[in-house]
Amino acid sequence: MGPAAELISPRASRVAAAKRLLRRAARGRERRFLAEGPQAVREAVAHGDGGVSTLVELFATPEAAERHPGIVAAARSAGARVHLAAPAVIADLSGTVTPQGLVGVCRFVDRPLAEITAAAPRLVAVLAHVRDPGNAGTVLRCADAAGADAVVLTDASVDLYNPKAVRASAGSVFHLPVAVGVPVDEAVAALSGAGARVVAADGGGERDLDAELDAGAMGRPTAWIFGNEAWGLPVETRALADAVVRVPLHGRAESLNLATAAAVCLYASARAQRAPGGCRSAAPS
Repeated sequence: MGPAAELISPRASRVAAAKRLLRRAARGRERRFLAEGPQAVREAVAHGDGGVSTLVELFATPEAAERHPGIVAAARSAGARVHLAAPAVIADLSGTVTPQGLVGVCRFVDRPLAEITAAAPRLVAVLAHVRDPGNAGTVLRCADAAGADAVVLTDASVDLYNPKAVRASAGSVFHLPVAVGVPVDEAVAALSGAGARVVAADGGGERDLDAELDAGAMGRPTAWIFGNEAWGLPVETRALADAVVRVPLHGRAESLNLATAAAVCLYASARAQRAPGGCRSAAPS
């Protein structure tokens, strides 16, 4: 793709259609969303269902196309439409101050909760009442890094496909199964039925994470429930859990933010599950 190639017009119907995906209602109608930057686009190209790539369309500045020829070639090979676009077009499709020159239009990737529970997951993050898209995406990234088997976003949480959430996930939205729009009570019942111990993370929890680890309580399949950034988990949601656990604060900080607390909890479970006798170490290879 050389520098003399014609740029798509900012007024082109394809650009207008992509720009509509910045709105949740349009994303829901089209079952499409935007993924920005080389990492996200690369993961979208590699991701697929039934042999069909998740990436549908790619907009790239000439500079970005020259800088990432492998991504552009892979997008074409996957059957995606590739358009050279002026930086102004990418800026219109991007929510960042300094766009990276690549924006992909992707198919939705969420999975039914029943599909997730049928696989008997051993570590799941449930985002209940999480409204900040950056936090949601960061927790998704933490869950991916900790080796979680799935993430569930309840119907009271932010849209998985919000551009800020997709960007904060740093490509992890394409790595592990995610269920969306599930009432929290249904999520808890389904995960419990699949054999998971449901643990609510809350700063006012009566149990201490360190004590739970010392007692060997974290080595079994676990579903962590994480709440709202400002006011935590409602009483009725905490009541659904088998245990309400707090992250101990050994210093003088008043609290941890949601994403940091989620990372601590998920990694605690991941470590316990891989210890001798934990559910992963006991699983057949």
